[in-house]
Amino acid sequence: MSTNPRHKEEGSEQGKDSSGIQGFGYRVQSLFRVLGSMFSFAEEGYPFIAGFLILTIVTGVFGLCWISFAALLLTAFMFYFFRDPNRVTPEDDNAFYSPADGKVIHIGEYREDEFLEAPALKVSIFMSPLDVHVNRAPCAGTVKNVLHKSGKFYNAYTDDAAVLNEHISMLLNSSKHGDIVVKQIAGAVARRCVCRFTPGASLEQGERYGLIKFSSRADIFLPLDARIKVKLNDKVRAGETVLAVRDQLSAVSSDKKGS
Repeated sequence: MSTNPRHKEEGSEQGKDSSGIQGFGYRVQSLFRVLGSMFSFAEEGYPFIAGFLILTIVTGVFGLCWISFAALLLTAFMFYFFRDPNRVTPEDDNAFYSPADGKVIHIGEYREDEFLEAPALKVSIFMSPLDVHVNRAPCAGTVKNVLHKSGKFYNAYTDDAAVLNEHISMLLNSSKHGDIVVKQIAGAVARRCVCRFTPGASLEQGERYGLIKFSSRADIFLPLDARIKVKLNDKVRAGETVLAVRDQLSAVSSDKKGS
């Protein structure tokens, strides 16, 4: 019976990888693959999940039961926080869907100075630590610009947060509605916003485009003639709740005024 030396070499390499730190890392990756096939998680959460999972195991091995139990609870929370459920967004060229899960805390006219340099219809959504924090595109369009600004970390619920907090603003150009702006705002707990796309990228309506870690806020700036379909304190879901609509007649009228 002949033996293939290549198979021996591959087997020995696999044996090396399955031992020590490399072996443990491989097992953690395998666990994520299995969980990822069952549930959906934001990839930005993997380091947090892995870190607390490792802490749970290590403290458990050394008999530090209370620490291990606390780490286990934090691991479970990280799984919950970074969940990224699949959603179906009904295609509607007239609709602007919510970019975030949370509660509507502001609706009104506001001057947007980072990109539009003009008044716009602003809707603000507060995301608590229990909400899904993955952000989705309110409409289809092309990313024209992405601006990251460092800043403070005031409570995302306050008016100061919209101006002074660290945030990422994305300018999205819709072929039908022109330019709109979506702003991801870090809060008192959240310390980092993530925008996954760069200028030139195309986004589909309801497509995932970023995430804000822990409690935070999302602001969206729409054309003034858009008709709001939500009210203050409404609970909204990214890619599912229609925030506003702008019909074909409004779009054509606006284009004529601008020309």
